[in-house]
Amino acid sequence: MGLFSFLKNAGAKVLTKKNAATVSDAETERLQTELMNRQKVILLNGVVDSLGIKTKDFDLEYSEETVTAYGSVKTQAEKEKIILALGNVSGVAAVDDRMVVTGKTKKAQLEAQMYEVKRGDSLSKIAKKYYGDASKYTVIFEANQPLLKDPNKIYPGQMLRIPQNA
Repeated sequence: MGLFSFLKNAGAKVLTKKNAATVSDAETERLQTELMNRQKVILLNGVVDSLGIKTKDFDLEYSEETVTAYGSVKTQAEKEKIILALGNVSGVAAVDDRMVVTGKTKKAQLEAQMYEVKRGDSLSKIAKKYYGDASKYTVIFEANQPLLKDPNKIYPGQMLRIPQNA
């Protein structure tokens, strides 16, 4: 195989402006949506890359405000951080988790609870609710890094991991 050269102005007159105009609006809109979704996947991959989590066979799909995440990670915590990072992006309404945890540890990897921040919440208030001790806010803060940069900066609607083993 190789590159074959042709005379560009010879042959069937298919690729004309007139013929291009006959492509249906629905098909054009479908192609634009597909392109936009591909661009969103590139941006969402950047969000995941910024976490510094090592993944294997990682792939994303985006359609109708839902991100589907595939691949494997070593720990349950890494999986949950990826889900939260994707879900806490404006324009994402749901994350379809198809990831697998492959790491083997002696201690069972418990799933963390997910909590949606409400108006007036603070990490210490959430820690008091889940652990009975407001000073355990650092457990929640550390469980949500690098997503959280400052324990005093959380916002309503944001989803947080609440580890069970605090």
